[in-house]
Amino acid sequence: MKTVQMTLDEELVRSVDRAAKKMHTTRSAFTRDALREALRKVHIERLEQQHRKGYERNPIIGTEFGVWEEEQAWGDE
Repeated sequence: MKTVQMTLDEELVRSVDRAAKKMHTTRSAFTRDALREALRKVHIERLEQQHRKGYERNPIIGTEFGVWEEEQAWGDE
């Protein structure tokens, strides 16, 4: 692992310390997990944006998914 220096406001550090204590973990472990989660969200947002752009370039045609309607089982029968 690498040690990095960060500048955080005091209230944020206190909040992180309280959360880490409640979770029985360290400030560093809590921060690592938070950063991983933030990076995961960034990745998902990027994928969703690519998905949206793909449909903007190639919109769904009216009957594109119609072939599957009879295959759907809603459990109400």
